[in-house]
Amino acid sequence: MPPYEQLSELLDPVTTVLLTVECQQGVVGPDSALPELAEEARSSGALTNVARLVAAAHGCGVQVIHAIAERRPDGRGANRNARLFRAAERLPVQQLSGTTAVRVAAPVEVAEEDFVVRRLHGLSPIQGTDVDALLRNLGCRTLVVTGVSANVAVPNAVFDAVNRGYTVVVPTDAIAGVPSDYTPTMVRHTLALVASVATTDEVLACFTRSGPRPRRARVTPS
Repeated sequence: MPPYEQLSELLDPVTTVLLTVECQQGVVGPDSALPELAEEARSSGALTNVARLVAAAHGCGVQVIHAIAERRPDGRGANRNARLFRAAERLPVQQLSGTTAVRVAAPVEVAEEDFVVRRLHGLSPIQGTDVDALLRNLGCRTLVVTGVSANVAVPNAVFDAVNRGYTVVVPTDAIAGVPSDYTPTMVRHTLALVASVATTDEVLACFTRSGPRPRRARVTPS
């Protein structure tokens, strides 16, 4: 973990963006298509920590982007070139556009100034989506990556961000994967090689140090 002073420098609110990955009802909610992952995200405290980080970001002026994975009811444009995609087609809960499954899940709150970026294909919240262009237009230098899963989408996001020149911070207790012992191993041996790893409390301390900003209006998660 980087020293507090270094982490605080990285997390300048003006150049920092917080990304939540697939924190949607159909993934981490009570009626998840992936109940084992949803249970891990909740029981580990990861989803609660994502919500804490989002609330703090809203308070100190850090931009938030929510990355949502969904598919059309007819499946057009969706990948079928991996076992994961084919298995997802058979799940009892589908991440269909316009349904409750693709709404941001409680307790994560969405503010009017947040971006909600939806993708219909692939594994990455960044590759082939609007996220990279938004980050550049926002003047982002540091991307804080949170959410699920530590198995697929989170490492995809980290690698894609690093490859595009962003510095990445991963709050290790604000991501989750299955089985539960996989996440710390993956962080230690993979993500820590390319990102700055910290705890939620350490990131929150940096956000708090930056001082409060005008409170943003909340909207219903969507």
